Amino acid sequence: MQRYTKTGGEIWDMEKSQSPRMGSVILGVDGGAGNTVCVCIPAAMPFADPLPVLSRAVAGCSNHNSVGEDKARETLERVMAQALLKARRRRSNVCAVCLAVAGVNHPIDQQRMLDWLREIFPSHVKLFVENDAVAALASGTMGKLHGCVLIAGTGTIAYGFTRDGREARAAGAGPVLGDWGSAYGISAQALTAVVRAYDGRGPETALTNSILDFLGLASPDELIGWTYEDQSWARIADLLPVVVESAEAGDEVANKILHNSVGELASSVKAVVQRLELSGEDGKDHFPLVMVGKVLMANKRWDIGKEVIDCVTKTYPGAYPIHPKVEPAVGAALLAWNAVASELDGSPRTVA
Repeated sequence: MQRYTKTGGEIWDMEKSQSPRMGSVILGVDGGAGNTVCVCIPAAMPFADPLPVLSRAVAGCSNHNSVGEDKARETLERVMAQALLKARRRRSNVCAVCLAVAGVNHPIDQQRMLDWLREIFPSHVKLFVENDAVAALASGTMGKLHGCVLIAGTGTIAYGFTRDGREARAAGAGPVLGDWGSAYGISAQALTAVVRAYDGRGPETALTNSILDFLGLASPDELIGWTYEDQSWARIADLLPVVVESAEAGDEVANKILHNSVGELASSVKAVVQRLELSGEDGKDHFPLVMVGKVLMANKRWDIGKEVIDCVTKTYPGAYPIHPKVEPAVGAALLAWNAVASELDGSPRTVA
């Protein structure tokens, strides 16, 4: 079962040289537009706090819509191999893998990834493929798939589940189709505002000097070359702190961008809640709203996450926010753990 990269390197060389430890393990992978994380947990673990994590590995972007399918797969395979190496385990020790990856938006995507995983792991390994939003939800509910999750990192998506397994999503279609409210969306609007101010189509903004200083550029003219020389989503999204700082300093343009982003993010959540009727017939039923991503983290004055929650709870007062104590990769591992534990009763998405 040796695997090779396009450049001829052997990904699983470590299995030849190391002396593996005993014990079955589960791999949980969270692959977003920014980076990819894989954790390895013991299959026989108790539900303890904190959860026992044997190892953790990090790699780059694994969204095939951003970097292409070959690069995404190589990144995913390498990060899984690294996690097993750190845990001193081999693929034969693995009993389940849950791959939760951005860009998995259709059953065809899932099946293609499952077929690829089957080429990597032995036949006894249980395989699960989900959108990364599902793992993010599980990270806040400790594996329970009920409620709504809002991810606002490099990209954004709202995803929800009912107790009987119905699911719905909003946004998450990528930057071309409008991931407004994401770090990319906020940053792209800031770049547009600078260009508009420079050529006279928009108001003056402190974003101009702030962004130019941050990037080490001398003139807004240079932004065009900088933007198109490398259009990776994460690179654009890295401008988020500059936009927030400008808003906190009182810049009207930056503040308008953030206020609009709050509205977009809240609208995504509301769309999912409405479609799934998570709030019940009277709109007051309680449900978890898991908040994940750097956009939703509090800053000195601007707290986008709190603003989104306030906006959502005006319409759905039963929504109660959860800021996960574990990362989405652990949520993915918990999904696999619960699925394997509940196999006997035939409900792979039911929490044991």
